[in-house]
Amino acid sequence: MPVLQSYIAGQWFGSTESKALISAINGTTVAHTHQEEIDFREAVAYARHTGVKNILALDFQQRAAILKALAAYIQERKRELYAISHHTGCTKADSWIDIDGGFGTLFTYASTGRKELPSGNVAHEGPVTQLGKENHFNGTHILVPRRGVSVHINAFNFPIWGMLEKFAPAFLAGMPCIFKPATATSYLTEAAVRVINDSGLLPEGALQLVVGGAGDLLDHLEEQDFVTFTGSANTALMLKSHPNIMAKSIPFNAEADSLNSAIMAPDISPEDEEFAIFAKEVVKEMTAKAGQKCTAIRRVLVPAEHLDTLAGMIKERLSNIVVGDPHEEGVRMGALSSSDQLRDVNEAIDQLLETSECVFGRDGSFKAVGQGVENGAFISPHLLINRNPLNDGGAHDIEAFGPVATLMPYNGIDEALAIAAKGKGSLVTTLTTKTPAIAAEMIPVLAAQHGRLQILDAQAAKESTGHGSPLPMLKHGGPGRAGGGEELGGIRAVHHYLQRTAIQGSPTMVAAVTGEYVRGAKVLETDVHPFRRHFDDLQVGESLLTHRRTVTEADIVNFGCLSGDHFYMHFDDIAAKETQFGQRIAHGYFVLSAAAGLFVYPGEGPVLANYGLDTLRFITPVLVGDTIRARLTCKRKIDQGRASPDGHPQGVVMWDVAVTNQHDELVASYDILTLVAKRQ
Repeated sequence: MPVLQSYIAGQWFGSTESKALISAINGTTVAHTHQEEIDFREAVAYARHTGVKNILALDFQQRAAILKALAAYIQERKRELYAISHHTGCTKADSWIDIDGGFGTLFTYASTGRKELPSGNVAHEGPVTQLGKENHFNGTHILVPRRGVSVHINAFNFPIWGMLEKFAPAFLAGMPCIFKPATATSYLTEAAVRVINDSGLLPEGALQLVVGGAGDLLDHLEEQDFVTFTGSANTALMLKSHPNIMAKSIPFNAEADSLNSAIMAPDISPEDEEFAIFAKEVVKEMTAKAGQKCTAIRRVLVPAEHLDTLAGMIKERLSNIVVGDPHEEGVRMGALSSSDQLRDVNEAIDQLLETSECVFGRDGSFKAVGQGVENGAFISPHLLINRNPLNDGGAHDIEAFGPVATLMPYNGIDEALAIAAKGKGSLVTTLTTKTPAIAAEMIPVLAAQHGRLQILDAQAAKESTGHGSPLPMLKHGGPGRAGGGEELGGIRAVHHYLQRTAIQGSPTMVAAVTGEYVRGAKVLETDVHPFRRHFDDLQVGESLLTHRRTVTEADIVNFGCLSGDHFYMHFDDIAAKETQFGQRIAHGYFVLSAAAGLFVYPGEGPVLANYGLDTLRFITPVLVGDTIRARLTCKRKIDQGRASPDGHPQGVVMWDVAVTNQHDELVASYDILTLVAKRQ
């Protein structure tokens, strides 16, 4: 059997057999960990110097492009990962969650970076605040790479997704990663890291892998580093209270075990489509990954009058679940990840039975399907009922990390909310209801103790990704027992790894640091219209002050007739006099259109398309007889490394537009996004 190797300081390390890692399917040895001890001081120093240097030689946009290419590369080689994933007890559907979910998360963060992060390594988190009366002193926030190391410690249940969902935002934020997977399934993580290394896409030092124990790794971290953890609440507490973590205030993000709920609202009856949808969701969450998901449903809250009906429906569905070797036809649930996990789950079930009764799973008839499965870590789904859920303890405190759920009857919405709260903070809860008013009443209360809430009805069920599926564009994490951390969440996760810093200074200095034009900063005016410059040549701060235009009665009438906008403020002189303006005013969108007429260069040029407008505000009304002009300034350039459909390279330019009247009062303010061709 192969000896797994760590990937440390750019080298594969380890050759002597140590702990045997066992197939969850048949009990055979899949691989061994290595016996050699890792020099974690060297690993951290390598990440801090080589990794940080090479990653920050790239900017946000370039790192996003690498994530996209890496996702595509892993996708091409996923079959070899599926073959290994089988030994972790996974069905094909389970492996899809882990493997396809992993590279799918890379794709998502590549897109997030391309759309939401600038070129360079400074992200401006506006708006700019004017701190002085004459606008000579401004303040804002920037987000910059921490120039440290991110350490990721993961659980056994998602050997690939767990790594990549942490790596993607950290790498995008400019941090090299040292990844320590759970030992039991580290053979799959090691295989994934070998695929990643084979791609040649990551800069040297961007990713290191620790197989086996973490040793004194945390002792070598510094203030600018970052630690994330997924696993049990007890282990999270132990790591978070590590003396070095506490002494240096090193950011620590925990995603811990969670006693998640599914609540059937009191408006649902057995005749409703939602009743069957609810039962199906519970069974899916019990059996996917053999219930080994931190987001799985553990507590099932149901109106007391429907308890027996729901129990019968779930039992019927569970009786059709074939458990065994996923290679066998018809198998829908695989094994737990290891014999140790099987022992732990059985012990937890025994503890749960002190406060609950088992209605499915312990009748002695369970038999796994397949050859050699008697040595595997198989278990039947278990459905329990706790008839006194208002009491403390039991399923409110004990998590059997497997295919186990406990039914809990309730009477009234207030009681359901009280029972859900006994989980002391959860990652996710699903509320199934068909009544919007019930959702509006319950969700804000549930939100105080949950990281994510799914509202499930017949409409949502048609496209729902499921109770237990964290999505890369939404937060993953929860308060209290769930760890109090946040992962994923699109750009929010990237921001977690960046340092947010307030800066103060003149508009010109703030613009120089942020790489964005700030109102009041020095502008660059030339004889060349900015729309005539290619992306490569255009400079941030390059500006055009247009000629003037006086707004006439005819302008307002003609625009109203053309647009069909005959709002009284533009056409009814008597009604307009009764308003705060005292007279008719021009259409805001006329001002917008007139400004475009003032600054747009009409001839052919490198500006290819206008594809968006942001932050539009109409500040001062424009009256008949007012004279307006516009200042167009290059605010930001984003080089996404993309080409137009015809193959010509292009970039994105954001323009600041300020429209003023004859008194130099701001009447309209907005940003325009354009695609601008490069010279080659």
